[in-house]
Amino acid sequence: MSKFAIAGLQLELEPKDNVALICDEVRQVRKRFAWVDMVLVAELAAFGTSLRHAQTMPGTAEQTFCALARETGLWLVPGSLYEKKGDRIYNTAPVINPAGEVVARCRKMFPFLPYEEGVASGKEFTVFDVPGAGRFGVSICYDMWFPETTRSLVCMGAEVILHPSLTNTIDRDAEVAIARASAAINQCYFLDINSAGRLAFGRSIIAGPGGEVIHQAGTAREILPVEIDFDTVRRVRERGWQNLGQPLKSFRDAAIAFPAYRQAPFPSLADLGPLAKPAQNGPDNKGEKS
Repeated sequence: MSKFAIAGLQLELEPKDNVALICDEVRQVRKRFAWVDMVLVAELAAFGTSLRHAQTMPGTAEQTFCALARETGLWLVPGSLYEKKGDRIYNTAPVINPAGEVVARCRKMFPFLPYEEGVASGKEFTVFDVPGAGRFGVSICYDMWFPETTRSLVCMGAEVILHPSLTNTIDRDAEVAIARASAAINQCYFLDINSAGRLAFGRSIIAGPGGEVIHQAGTAREILPVEIDFDTVRRVRERGWQNLGQPLKSFRDAAIAFPAYRQAPFPSLADLGPLAKPAQNGPDNKGEKS
């Protein structure tokens, strides 16, 4: 099938146990939009940002979402939750098929440091196939600020990037721009789904393979059901968006050794100083009080 329908859920959430609410919203989507194949929820939607809610995987929350996928017959990416693995905690998004099986778990590669303290970095890129449709890649929130993450997923065959976010800071406008740019330069669909309410500022965005805005949400609760077309992605990659640029082919064929990808230190980056929260009084006096 060339067409595949995904509903992004921009939910008004509070920093508490939201699992039952998410399940109810998914059931409503199943009932109202019978043509939808997959539901995508925002980052840390299940419990919010407190590490005390970290669970092992499989765990009770993930098992609840697996049962929900079986009940509704949907592919389900229920956002992420904190995963406890030994002495580490990861920000992890499970991917669940309509049979209720976990087919992948995406661990956030770039925790939002220095603010997302105590969270370990994932090391593996996450792609999965929907039989008869195409290949999906998953990344989480701050990962999008590192173009290598999306580029790597696309080089692994991803045609659609599923990107749960949780942004309640004034840089949301920049993220909207990054989502569009990521879609255009990688000739893919990019679905960046944020929360609303007390957890985040909304403004979820779905961009097409030319960077075009398919839909951008406001700041309140909103359901974003869209139909993506894998044939469109493949044609854009073959001929260019509107028969124009073909950046993936140019990237593939380039005989360039990019300095940023060499395994060597760069003095210009070393001079930036440590990764730490900015001091109250700015960098000149390092926060020292007179």
